[in-house]
Amino acid sequence: MTDTVLVLNAGSSSLKFAIFEMAGGLPACIRGAISSLDYKPKMKVSDCAEKGSIELDVGRDNLDIPEAMDLVLKQLAIRGHLDFVKAIGHRIVHGGREFKVATVLNENVIGHLRELVPLAPMHQPRNLEIIAQAARALPQAMQYGCFDTAFHHTRPHITTLYGLSHQFTEQGIISYGFHGISYDYIASRLREKYGSDAGNRAIVAHLGSGASLCAMNRGLSVATTMGFSTLDGLIMATRSGSLDPGVVLHMLQEQHLSAQEVEDILYNRSGLLGVSGISGDMETLLASNQPSAKEAINLFIYRISQQIASMAAALEGMDTLVFCAGIGEHSPLIREKIGEVTRWLGVEIDQTRNWRGDEDITATSSKVNILILPTDEERAVAKEVLPLRSFK
Repeated sequence: MTDTVLVLNAGSSSLKFAIFEMAGGLPACIRGAISSLDYKPKMKVSDCAEKGSIELDVGRDNLDIPEAMDLVLKQLAIRGHLDFVKAIGHRIVHGGREFKVATVLNENVIGHLRELVPLAPMHQPRNLEIIAQAARALPQAMQYGCFDTAFHHTRPHITTLYGLSHQFTEQGIISYGFHGISYDYIASRLREKYGSDAGNRAIVAHLGSGASLCAMNRGLSVATTMGFSTLDGLIMATRSGSLDPGVVLHMLQEQHLSAQEVEDILYNRSGLLGVSGISGDMETLLASNQPSAKEAINLFIYRISQQIASMAAALEGMDTLVFCAGIGEHSPLIREKIGEVTRWLGVEIDQTRNWRGDEDITATSSKVNILILPTDEERAVAKEVLPLRSFK
C-alpha cells in the first residue's frame, strides 16, 4: 500500500473517518462512521478489502468522542491501515477570521482554535480532543485542519455584518457561515456537471442533523443561513435555528435561567426534538402519527421555504437547487414538500425520479435544475491536504 491520509470528521453526534491513498486520484481504502454517539451508537465500516459495509457492535448506550476515536483507531489497526498514514486531515467547524485555507495544526494554530470554542461549543471541543488523541496515536503523521468557515470568506462584506456597533464587529461578532467543506465539495461537483458556471445561481440545501442553505454564484458563496454560530438559520435536529434575541433575554431575565441552561436548551433541546417532544431524527418523525411530529416537520419545511426565498433574493434568482446531507439525500418526502413550497420560484420536481433517488430530479416543466448530490466532506478534506505536503 502507498502512503495515505487519514481524514477525521467529528460532528455534533457522529464521528466519520476515511483513509485515502495519496496516488491515483485519492482512492478510498476504508470509510466508516459512528453515528448517534449520545444514544445507542452504531458503527459502520466499509473496507476496500471487503465486500460492502459491515455494522459493528459498539456495546455501549453512549460514547464520548475519545471513546469513539479509540474504536476508530482499533478498527484501522486491526485492518493494517495505521502504518501507512503519513498525514491526518481534520474537518474543523470554526476557523474564525484567521484561517481561510487548510493549514498545519501546530501549537500556535491550536491555541487560536481553542479561543473559538465559545462560538461552536458543540463541535470545536470535539475537534480539539480528536487532534490531541490523533497526535498521541500517530506521532509520525503531520496534522492539518480544514475549516467549515473558510468557504464563506468569498461573501460580500455587507453580508457578514450585524446591526451592532463597530466595536463588536472588531471583536469578531460577525456572520461566519458553516458547512463550508460540504459546500465546497458540492461546488466542485457542479463544476464537473456544468463547467465553470457551476450551475450559475445555485442554492444548496445541506439538510442533516445540522442544517443550512448556501447561495452560490458560479460556485462561490454569496450568502448562507448560519451566521455567528451554528445555531442560526434553519431549525435542526436539536438546535433552535434563528430566534428573536429577545427570547434569550427573557429566559435570562424573567425565567432566571443561567447562561449554561440557555445554551443547553438552544443547542440540545430545541429544533425538531423540542417542537415534537419525540425525537430530533427526521426518519422517526416521518414514521410517527403524533400531531407534534407533523408540526415539527411542517415548521422545518416552512423555515426552509423562507430561507430559500432569502437565498434567491441574494442571488437575484435561482437556476439550480441541490439537496445534500442525510435528510437531503435520503428523504424523498421532504424533497417533495420543499418542491411544493418553492414552486413559485420555478421549482418542479419529477416525482418518479425523486422517489427513485436519481441524481437529476428535474421535471420537464421546471425552470430550475434540481439535483441530489451526495456530499463527501472526507474526500474534500483529503483534496485540501494533498497539496500541502510532499509524501515520500
